[in-house]
Amino acid sequence: MNLEDRIKQAMVDVYDFPSPGIVFKDITPLFQDPALLNDLVEAMAEACKNERIDAIVGLESRGFLLAVPLSMKMNVPFIMIRKEGKLPRECHSISYDLEYGSSTIEMHKDALKPGSRVLIHDDVLATGGTAEAAAKLVLQAGAEVAMFQFIVELSFLKGMERMLPYSPCVTTFARF
Repeated sequence: MNLEDRIKQAMVDVYDFPSPGIVFKDITPLFQDPALLNDLVEAMAEACKNERIDAIVGLESRGFLLAVPLSMKMNVPFIMIRKEGKLPRECHSISYDLEYGSSTIEMHKDALKPGSRVLIHDDVLATGGTAEAAAKLVLQAGAEVAMFQFIVELSFLKGMERMLPYSPCVTTFARF
């Protein structure tokens, strides 16, 4: 079975979460399969082999889970983007709209070096609002978005369209 099929088989649909009418794609069962996780991290690293990546940004909180082992494998820094008020030092900050309201995310101002080429990683690409906000934070820091990576893309929500102005290199490992 290929990697995409293994990811899809491991995921669980949760109906009416977080609100009625929503079918939430739960990735947490992936983390109960060490062989699948290892293969996914290997595929993530392989997808980067032709790009210069100086740092990996992970989005709170599920985006941290695979961005950290990928940064270790690639021997580049891992940078956290967190919800407002969670980071202790001076931050770049951006507010944006979500499917269910609005939010603000932050990144330490000293986390990225100007001119760095950054991979932005998150678990699911839905409408793309959070990843687009992360791209804007990377640009605020004077760095460049080299690529995006997502475990899953919900293609019917068209989030990919919001990524392309920041980088033509967007990798997903399972599409719905």
